[in-house]
Amino acid sequence: MSSPARPLSEPDLDHRKRPRRRGAALETAILDAVLAELADVGYARLSMERVAERAGASKASVYRRWPSKVELVMDAVYHVFPEAGSPPDTGSLRGDLLAMMRAVAEQLAGPAGQALSGILSDALGDPDQARRVRSYARGNSQGGVREIVRRAVARGEVDPAAVTERRLEAAHALLRHQFITRGVPIPLDVIEEIADEVVIPLLQLPKRS
Repeated sequence: MSSPARPLSEPDLDHRKRPRRRGAALETAILDAVLAELADVGYARLSMERVAERAGASKASVYRRWPSKVELVMDAVYHVFPEAGSPPDTGSLRGDLLAMMRAVAEQLAGPAGQALSGILSDALGDPDQARRVRSYARGNSQGGVREIVRRAVARGEVDPAAVTERRLEAAHALLRHQFITRGVPIPLDVIEEIADEVVIPLLQLPKRS
């Protein structure tokens, strides 16, 4: 006599019944599942398999897009961070910088920040992972600052001669330092100090006498 069929688990049922998604819709579902898993179990216990189950996707579709947990989680983190190409537009350099940094600080205080803490901790002992993290951070954070400064130059708030790559890195570098050394939440007065004492002065050339 054959053994009774194994009942389908909840993930199996979800995967079979949900409409088949492709492209951006599938990627969004997977990245949302990563964030939900991070909120439930944290970075250390997160697995690619559980993410696939939660998203109602196959494991193959996850691994095809993200070969490792690091790439998957980093993409999920930047999925919820402020859009690099369209940062806040308040009409002033200071207002834009404060709005952007407040939005980043808010995300760092949630599951995305927990994930970054885990990734950075792992990267300390893994040079390859550290390089991947640096590549993601540089590519995703600079775009927003660059656009804010471009608008400030157009308004006449910033002298284009004062704009350099190192100066564009200052805002996010100091936010990361605060996050790593002091944790979250990042206080508003710290964000204002970063803008007023470092970033804005760096982007304004001294007036000629």
